[in-house]
Amino acid sequence: MGLTSRTLLYAVIAVAVVCVGLTVWMWPRFAGRGPRAVLARLGVIAATQLSIVAALGLAVNANFEFYASWHELLGLYDGAPAAVGKWGDQGKAGPAGDPSKGLVQPSGPEGLDKVHGIPKGPPDKNGKVETVKIVGKRTRVVDPAYVYLPPQYFQKQYARQRFPVMVALAGYPGGIFLLGQHLRLPETASQLIRSGKMQPTVIVMLRPTVAPPRDTQCVDVPGGPQAETFFAGDVPDALRSHYRVGNDPGAWGVMGYSSGGSCALQLAMLHSRTYTAAAALSPDYKVSNDPTTGNLFGDGKDRGRRREEHDLMWRLKNQPAPQVNVLIGTSRSGEPNYPAAKAFLAAVKPPMKADSIVLDHGSHNFATWRRELPAALQWMSRSLTFPEDVVGSS
Repeated sequence: MGLTSRTLLYAVIAVAVVCVGLTVWMWPRFAGRGPRAVLARLGVIAATQLSIVAALGLAVNANFEFYASWHELLGLYDGAPAAVGKWGDQGKAGPAGDPSKGLVQPSGPEGLDKVHGIPKGPPDKNGKVETVKIVGKRTRVVDPAYVYLPPQYFQKQYARQRFPVMVALAGYPGGIFLLGQHLRLPETASQLIRSGKMQPTVIVMLRPTVAPPRDTQCVDVPGGPQAETFFAGDVPDALRSHYRVGNDPGAWGVMGYSSGGSCALQLAMLHSRTYTAAAALSPDYKVSNDPTTGNLFGDGKDRGRRREEHDLMWRLKNQPAPQVNVLIGTSRSGEPNYPAAKAFLAAVKPPMKADSIVLDHGSHNFATWRRELPAALQWMSRSLTFPEDVVGSS
């Protein structure tokens, strides 16, 4: 049974209920003072606690889909990126995809069947959400994605039209399911487009965790996962090869929440020729090593330089500002990053431009980010240029 299987969840809940019942029923038998009675009591307590914790853990994971499979939970994919260079040198496919079969490939439901509020009915009236796998032609990284296509994408008068595109990144360790179900990104975008408050936009929802369970922070790790190259190079190339999206960087934006917001800022500021706008909800402003990331910068002589490059405050103080627009979402109380957000916004200098969404109170959770999302999407819509080029134009 799969890790997110309802059958598994209900089976473990049943086991937990049985364990509780047996503990209540058998407890009088273990009332003695001898070693065997003590060990028996400890055993039934341990079995009951483990079954309850397992049921709660599965319920939370089924709801938030932090881990989509047993392989991810056990970290069995973590070794795959170490072979990325070898695959690239030998022209072989990665562990879950083959670029020769297309850079955007069909995928299973990826939890989309559990997402409420996604567009249904005729695509030319309501839009559509697809599930695909994006395969990196450079990195051989394979990342699942939801792709929201607005109604205009399917309408005859737009048959040759290219569309602006927004890459949306989940936080760590969450997956694309969270963008659909808990952030409600497709539902919110659909409502805004239908009401004319947002221009028709292709929205590609991805997880930044390209080597689960490791948090790569969208960094190219020496000898490890090449997350930055994937999002800055592979993803745009793959999307342009499959969807009618703009070729000019002015049509490209990136957004995210939590660590996904940190990635959005990093990608726009380091790759302004790819993404010209970034909306970051509750981000950090520098990349640091921690137990979930491991060593992101390597041990070579350029370790310090690599760390500085991913410190956005250092970049603003020591390097020319990129020509990008950024939006920061934060809260005066409830969010510990408010002082850092103020410092970052104050440090922005031309030609870079910055705007903000500042709530009086908001915690680091989806309730806060959902409040910020409509304004962030409308800001992104104003920041992106609707492509003038069409399919077949030179």
